[in-house]
Amino acid sequence: MIKQTLSDRITDFINMVLLVIIAVTMLFPFLHIFAVSFSSLRDVLERDLIMWPREWVSDAYRTILASKSFTRSLGVTAYVTIVGTLVNLFFTATLAYGLTRNVLGQRVIMLMVVFTILFSAGMIPTYLIVKETGLINSLWALIIPTAISSFNLIVIRQFFLSIPNELNEAALIDGANEMRTFWSIILPLSKPSLAAFGLFYAVNHWNTYFAGILYLNDSSKWPIQVILRQIVIVNEPTAALGQEVMLMMENPPPPITIQMAAILLATLPILIVYPFLQKHFAKGVMLGSVKG
Repeated sequence: MIKQTLSDRITDFINMVLLVIIAVTMLFPFLHIFAVSFSSLRDVLERDLIMWPREWVSDAYRTILASKSFTRSLGVTAYVTIVGTLVNLFFTATLAYGLTRNVLGQRVIMLMVVFTILFSAGMIPTYLIVKETGLINSLWALIIPTAISSFNLIVIRQFFLSIPNELNEAALIDGANEMRTFWSIILPLSKPSLAAFGLFYAVNHWNTYFAGILYLNDSSKWPIQVILRQIVIVNEPTAALGQEVMLMMENPPPPITIQMAAILLATLPILIVYPFLQKHFAKGVMLGSVKG
C-alpha cells in the first residue's frame, strides 16, 4: 500500500470538495424542478425560489398523465429509442467489423467515413433525401438518417482491432465463418463497448426533437421532446396536452407546475436506464480508445 503524503491528502481533499460543489450545482436544478412540480398555486405566487413545497399537490402530474397526447408521445419516444438504438448498434458494429477485415475498397470506405466527420451535407440536402425516400411523416425518418455515427464507428473499430487476432484464427480453424466469428466471439467480447455507445445512441434518440419537427407533420407521431417544447418553450400546455384535459379539472394547476412536471417525466426514464449501464460506461469508452 502506497503511503500518501500531506500534499496528496490536501489534493484529494480539494478534489473531493470541488466534486461535491459540482454535484450540488448539477442537482440544484433537478431539486427545483421537482419542488415546483409538486407545489400549490399559493407557493408559486408567493415564492420566487422553491426548493421544497410547503404543500404537496400532484395536480400537475394527474393532468399530464391524463393527456393522451403526452402518454402517446412517451410511447413514440420509447419505440424510437429502443428500435433506433438496436439499428444503430447493428449497423455500426457490422460496418466496424467489416472495416477490420482485408476487404476490397476498405481504405476508400474508411476515408468516406472520416470525410463525414469533417463535412456535413446540411439540413436542406438531408431533408430532400428523406423526402425522396418517402420517409416524411414516418418514424423511420428519426432512425435511418442517423443509423451510424462516424465517430462511434471509428472507436468501435479500434476496439475490434485490439482483440487478439489469434481468437479469429482459432475460430477459423474450428470451421467458423466470418459471420459466426463475429456473433459468437467478437460481440460477446465487446459488451462493455457496445453498452457504452448504446447509451450514447439511446440518449440521442430520446432527446431528439428537431428531426421530429422537421420530418413529422402528424402531431400524433411527435416524440416527447416536441411535446415538451410545446409545453415549456412555446408555452402552450393546453394545446399540447389537449383542451379536454384542462376542462376536466375544476381548478387547473398553474402552467409552471405543468411545465416542471413535464420536464421531470420526460427526463426520468433515461435517468433510470443509466445506472444499469454505468459499470460498462467508462470501461467501454476507454477500451476502444487505445489499441493494445
